[in-house]
Amino acid sequence: MESLTIKQMVNKYSVLICLVISVILIVIATLFYPGGSLLDKNSIGFGWSKNFFSNLFAPKAINGSENPGRIWAIIGMAFQSVGYGIFFINMSKKIPSKQWAKILKFIGATNILFIFLIATPLHDLGTISIVLTLVGLFTITIFILKSKLHLLKFCCIICLLTFYCFFILFGFGYLELAIIMQKVYNASSILLVLGLAYFTKYEDFIQIKSGGQKT
Repeated sequence: MESLTIKQMVNKYSVLICLVISVILIVIATLFYPGGSLLDKNSIGFGWSKNFFSNLFAPKAINGSENPGRIWAIIGMAFQSVGYGIFFINMSKKIPSKQWAKILKFIGATNILFIFLIATPLHDLGTISIVLTLVGLFTITIFILKSKLHLLKFCCIICLLTFYCFFILFGFGYLELAIIMQKVYNASSILLVLGLAYFTKYEDFIQIKSGGQKT
């Protein structure tokens, strides 16, 4: 009976557990990062306002030194990919529209692979996960906006804006601001995912039809 209770607890808080472990491991990876950034190749250590997270996944740091933080970053990204995957799959069970539920489930299953690829030599392919995550969060936001979850409406909009701001800054070459915004959108998306995972339920969306009307 006790093992069953523990299993239920793990299943219930799997998203939280995965994301907390991921954040801890990524932070550890930053502590072991030797140094160097796109802005200053001679910088020491990982600068939160100077380095992209992708710098943590390279075998060698930008300054040419071996990167002992890489293994921590890779494991951390693995936990994040599982956490986000479980989140989207669980959210698909709360959405009354079968069509959109299938899309969220597909995004969840696919993201488990693509988010992890960010930490591998297939990093560019792995960035597809960012697009998938945006599509998933945008889909959920549509349903949230039609619900009575007013605080989460605000949180969803802010989170999506941070994603778009990052793409604009990065696309126009404002790397210093893009590096900072990367941290902002990662933090906001993690907080939003946790909020949606544990403060929403099927009953919040049951009155919303797939066509956008309420019953």
